[in-house]
Amino acid sequence: MQEVVITGIGIVSAAGHGIEATARALRDGRSGLGPLRGFESPRNGHLPVAEVDLPRDSVPRTVALGLAALRQALDDAALHSDARRDAGLVVGTCVGGMAESENAVAALLAAGEGATLDDAVWGRHECAATTDALARACDLEGPRSTFSTACSSSAQAIAAADRWIRGGLAPVVVAGGTDALCRLTLNGFASLLNVSPHGCTPFDARRAGMSLGEGAAFLVLEHRDHAERRGATVRARLLGHGNRCDAHHPTAPHPDGEGARAAMSAALAMAGLAPSDIDYVNAHGTGTTDNDRAEGRALQHLFGDAVPPVSSTKRVFGHTLGAAGAIEAVACILAMRDGFLPGTPGLVDPDPECAILPLRETRSDDARVVLSNSFGFGGNNSCLCLGRADSR
Repeated sequence: MQEVVITGIGIVSAAGHGIEATARALRDGRSGLGPLRGFESPRNGHLPVAEVDLPRDSVPRTVALGLAALRQALDDAALHSDARRDAGLVVGTCVGGMAESENAVAALLAAGEGATLDDAVWGRHECAATTDALARACDLEGPRSTFSTACSSSAQAIAAADRWIRGGLAPVVVAGGTDALCRLTLNGFASLLNVSPHGCTPFDARRAGMSLGEGAAFLVLEHRDHAERRGATVRARLLGHGNRCDAHHPTAPHPDGEGARAAMSAALAMAGLAPSDIDYVNAHGTGTTDNDRAEGRALQHLFGDAVPPVSSTKRVFGHTLGAAGAIEAVACILAMRDGFLPGTPGLVDPDPECAILPLRETRSDDARVVLSNSFGFGGNNSCLCLGRADSR
């Protein structure tokens, strides 16, 4: 079967704009967390978040973040106007136009009786509207689709792009995710007592919850022979992916990480690899008690006594929800390119209940094959298996 390769990447997050700024932040283990600036939240505005330094625009913020990353990816792949006509687009997002809808409703309530609302606001609200806006702005005229499967959304989008290419639906597919901070997600996760007042510290014994972030990342995928015909540079290889829904609970993971283990096993099976072939795992690692323990147990069950180096980059990017899978896939590609493994910023005292000992600090390493995990509410578990561009 002809392999699918990645020929362009783009990213924007609280860690920086572009792949080089992102690589530096990962190597330095720099936290992207800071004070909330984008809106007021009287109850939860004190919680640290990973907010992107991007001017407010007339378009929904999720679209603006997505455009910044999508244009980078298209330029990186040298995918010019003629090549874009048949290119597909798959986007993972949870927020869509929610932030703008919140602002519109607040303004409507403040205006009082008799006030009306522009119906165009609701047209931008749903997640698919974000995908349509990105496709129009970048002249991507091929098939398009939207995934909203919580925190696995953009990993699912990348997996779908692979299936599209292998199935002949489009010669090139751009896949990724974008999500902006908004009141509903911040207040909603805080109401679940899942947000740390001091910033997330994944896998640490004293961790107190997640830290929300915003951002976007996109990858350009195509068959290797298609990439070679147009003279594209291969950034990485998509070796396999696994998607499993254990449906254990609406919000809590299976305590033994059964769905997570099944997703990782499926990714390995598709890639034709054994657990011993994996050089690094980018953990979902949100910093919540249940998720970290479930993921650690899943890793132990899969790898036994030979768990490869593992880390979580959530304190660098924040938890970007629907964009997390794509952002962390880009992080893995940069780590393989530059010969390092990211540490886990904030980790001081590993929780023995997590059953693993994650990397605390960045270290040099010639990783060739990695797994990147993205696990969402409802048991939506996804895993991507990525290979270095020159790995075979």
